[in-house]
Amino acid sequence: MRGGSIAVVGGSIAGCAVATAAARAGAGEVVVLERTRGRLEDRGVGLCIHNERAVELGASGALPAGITAHRLERRRWVVRDDASGPGGRVVWEQPFPFHSYHWGLLWRGLRESVPDSVVYRQGETVTGVGAAGSAGAEVRLAGGSVERFDLVVGADGYRSVVREALCPRSRPHYAGYVCWRGNFDAALLAVPGGDADSVPEAVTTVCFAGGTCVVYRIPGPDGPRVNWVLYAPPPRGGGLRLDDPTSFPPGGLTPELAGHLRALLDREFPPYWGRALALTAPADTFVQPIYDLETAPTAAGRLLLAGDAATVVRPHNTSGAAKALQDATALADGWRRAGSFEELLHGYEESRGAAGRELVALARRLGRAQVEETPSWAAMNGGEMAAWWQGQLAGAPGIGGQAMAP
Repeated sequence: MRGGSIAVVGGSIAGCAVATAAARAGAGEVVVLERTRGRLEDRGVGLCIHNERAVELGASGALPAGITAHRLERRRWVVRDDASGPGGRVVWEQPFPFHSYHWGLLWRGLRESVPDSVVYRQGETVTGVGAAGSAGAEVRLAGGSVERFDLVVGADGYRSVVREALCPRSRPHYAGYVCWRGNFDAALLAVPGGDADSVPEAVTTVCFAGGTCVVYRIPGPDGPRVNWVLYAPPPRGGGLRLDDPTSFPPGGLTPELAGHLRALLDREFPPYWGRALALTAPADTFVQPIYDLETAPTAAGRLLLAGDAATVVRPHNTSGAAKALQDATALADGWRRAGSFEELLHGYEESRGAAGRELVALARRLGRAQVEETPSWAAMNGGEMAAWWQGQLAGAPGIGGQAMAP
């Protein structure tokens, strides 16, 4: 299929990937509508992409070459054990074939790869989308204007305006726990009491009753950083709402929430790791309730969803960025094969709808085992941990997303 006009609502990772894929596949006009006026690269912290997914996405052109990444090789699960020293006791070690990225550096690489033919408009807030006559779709902008396109792609995240039009009854589901996040300069790890578990290529998962915390290195704009993601029951008070997807952004923690985090680190973490996370500046710390969401359909009429707009997966699965880039790849592949927009959207729904639902199901199992119903970590050995892990996978090949069907 050649020609046609596309509006991509949202200009972050999914939006840039979709715009690039559509333009390269033969779309005649591609317009990105991004509501933020400022620098998107200031958003977010760390993320990981499985090595096999990176190879696949590099071959498809969805993941540009040359974006700075940090190699990870293994994951160590540790528990607090005063007899074992400040770093705790390793109860299990597993392969972890991933590369870690800084959100901003990944976005910048994707943004720089967007072809010049794509019109990228910042400061454009989309207030609604809908059908435009017998064919096509229209986009309503905050200024009151209406623009028409052959296809509108929602790459506008978990609060997607496009999803609201396509699936108005789809709502995020609260998982029952929260996620604390932060990052700090990796040079700060050179402190008294340093531990062998802090080696650069290792991921450390701190285990405690009712939660886990994943710690790993990422590249940063000014050098390596340490990124951490801590899952735990919700704190009482502090002003955190749990009835709607929200968060306290970096620098926005209340004193009550900050005190809750300090107490959690002191009570549950091996001393070394508690001190390490405490190095995070308030401006680099935030908390958000965990939600997930399934959408059916992900494509219909002249509307299509990609990335978090289509499926919100709990972060345990380490698949968000890869899934967004796979969505873009599927759109490009379908565009080249399809003879009409109807055929394009049908094929996309067939390939990406089920994939997203499988990711949600896996991440729910991971969350149940690692946060909601944690085992007696300290009493388990390596063999028991390996069996526990396979129980979470329930036949899935692993975390990080699955290979796309040929």
